[in-house]
Amino acid sequence: MSTRKESIQQHFQAFLTSQGHRITGQRLAILEAILSEEKHFTADTLLDKARALDDSISRATIYRTLPLLIEADLIREVDVGKDYKYYMLHDAGQSFQAQVICSDCDKIFEMDAPFMEWYGRTVAERLKLKVASQRLQVTASCPEWEKTGICPHTRS
Repeated sequence: MSTRKESIQQHFQAFLTSQGHRITGQRLAILEAILSEEKHFTADTLLDKARALDDSISRATIYRTLPLLIEADLIREVDVGKDYKYYMLHDAGQSFQAQVICSDCDKIFEMDAPFMEWYGRTVAERLKLKVASQRLQVTASCPEWEKTGICPHTRS
């Protein structure tokens, strides 16, 4: 097992314990499924992957565990204005990420935007506030899709 993976698992276990939650096999299987993801995922795709590791995991378990993973700062929630949300493994050392969403195929591109972190902090300080959260999201369409009806960024 990689050192990074072990560190993430230890962090989650310490978080659960500190918050008075039990460390269960189901929660650890859900985290394992997330660690295997390389791109954005939905609760439904996570359910499928997690059930492959532990078939006792229910949809309710997924929906109860996702907020814990967000609060532990292990995943980020990405709302693209659909009836569902996307999630992504969060790297604590990563700079601020903006999302650019292809409106033709819903692919989400993560772009470094470290200036946004500075901007949010600066504006909040001027107003004597503390930043709780911020996001930058751009929705764009694909000129190739407009011409051919095929988006080169379509999810695979």
